[in-house]
Amino acid sequence: MDSSLLKVFVAVAQEKSVTLGAKKLKSAQSNVTARIKQLEKNLGYPLFHRVPQGVILTNEGKKLYPSAIEIVKKIDLLSIEMANVTHQEQLKVASTEANATIRIVPFLLQVYKDYPNIQLELVTNTTQEITRMVLDYEVDIAFISGITKHKDLLTLNTFEEEMVIVNNNKNANNGNTYLVYKSGCAYNDFTIEYLKKNENEDYKLLKFSSYETILGCVEAGIGKSILPLSVIKKLGFENRVNLQILSKHDANIPTSMVCRKDNIPLIVNYLKTLEL
Repeated sequence: MDSSLLKVFVAVAQEKSVTLGAKKLKSAQSNVTARIKQLEKNLGYPLFHRVPQGVILTNEGKKLYPSAIEIVKKIDLLSIEMANVTHQEQLKVASTEANATIRIVPFLLQVYKDYPNIQLELVTNTTQEITRMVLDYEVDIAFISGITKHKDLLTLNTFEEEMVIVNNNKNANNGNTYLVYKSGCAYNDFTIEYLKKNENEDYKLLKFSSYETILGCVEAGIGKSILPLSVIKKLGFENRVNLQILSKHDANIPTSMVCRKDNIPLIVNYLKTLEL
């Protein structure tokens, strides 16, 4: 069986759409459709039901999916290992938006300086999404918020973060509206848990996809937020808002550099000693 056909099948199954599957694979939709039809012809049964919203797996497709995704992951891992068989030729990095704001550029510059022949790739997203990416072998390392307890992940390095409650200077003790980053962000999850433990009144959450927007709204008096002090300083809001520093006992959320235990970069010792 052609493994490239399985890769197309997995992408479409994950996205539940031929169009989105093609976008993920950076391929033409017509090509993806043809590859799916070819796989279905080879196997002798349909793999997807076509519905108005996209596609859903048939019973046969559901049976094939677990084995297909395992094969695709193993082939991807083998490709990475062979590419880096004697030295690190590429390093795919994922980062939270918060970490990208404060230290990803110095990180990339330092790696490029020390290993000028490495091909560097970067994606940014929430902790939840980039954790999935490193587990699915889509990236080599990820900068996530918090301390991972996942059995398949190895922590290579940690960077301490000082967490603060940030509020408008004029109304530092008022308001029960909290501004948070979009779902999947570890700071979002922490804020919700913190409020459950410490707020006696009802609170309202407003979600944004930009830390600068959050801080601008805090400055304008719309509500409070809980963020790393480093992000506030980097974006220039340190003297424009009121800051209440949280103790490590109440908020210990370092940024962790992680990788899969079965996909450790060859430059692991270098990554473990980096100071950013």
